[in-house]
Amino acid sequence: MKKMFIIFTLTTALLIMSAAAAAAQDLTFSGYARNNTGVLLNDNMDFSQVQNTLNLSAEYYGDTSDFKADVYLNQNGLNDIEAGVKELYLDILFDSMDLRIGKQQIIWGKADGAFITDVVSPKNLSNFILPDFDEIRMGVTGVKADYYMDSINLELVWIPMFTPAIIPTGIWTPSNVLSPTITLPVKSLENSEVFGKLSYMGSVIDIELMSAYMWDDLPSAYFDSGLVADYNRLPMIGGSFSTDIFGLVLKGEGAYYKDKAFTTLEGAIPFGLGVIKKDFINYMVGLDYS
Repeated sequence: MKKMFIIFTLTTALLIMSAAAAAAQDLTFSGYARNNTGVLLNDNMDFSQVQNTLNLSAEYYGDTSDFKADVYLNQNGLNDIEAGVKELYLDILFDSMDLRIGKQQIIWGKADGAFITDVVSPKNLSNFILPDFDEIRMGVTGVKADYYMDSINLELVWIPMFTPAIIPTGIWTPSNVLSPTITLPVKSLENSEVFGKLSYMGSVIDIELMSAYMWDDLPSAYFDSGLVADYNRLPMIGGSFSTDIFGLVLKGEGAYYKDKAFTTLEGAIPFGLGVIKKDFINYMVGLDYS
């Protein structure tokens, strides 16, 4: 009954968006159906993944506002059906400022395939890094404001409720790892997250400066009357750049995390697990050439 309700709900949403698309020229409608099948190259040739996906998206572009709704339906195996909302937000457009309210994906940084300053949207690592990056990044519910000053852009993000990353499961989980009891931060305004980015886009170089007061998306495990894990509050500052040098694109990105929590093998009995906090620097430099 629950599966039929989910299918009926998404079908109804599809009909509503289709009718709206016929009535409004500025509304675009798109979607796709996809099958992912993975097989392990072992003696039994076990299936590592069998997933059917239906994705529906509707976008509206107006003079003073934009709107986007992106929903999905996954059938994992035979009996597991998952439905969710990837993005659902409203843009309010002003002369020199844009305001986005709702569930949204926020992408930061210059690195391809590495999450250094790209820390606003948590990651869905249930299938590790096999999906596309727009599926690995999860939407966060919050408010984003962009203020434009010629070639300078100021972006501020407020996320009232913390959304953790989804940790790897199935074949991506090592067999010798124990499952701790994970505690989420209390939902309150004091535990909300704030992010800021100042970017400059010029004819010679693009520069971004970022800062955040956030929760680490992945928990740290330790022993305290049992195996437990919780999330660490930490500040971050970082930056990125890209420039053209004789046809080569030189780009770099780096971030400094204050008191990032790491699980350590010292100082706890019987599992030998504890938590140590260290300042942490993560960076990259690369060249692009076509």
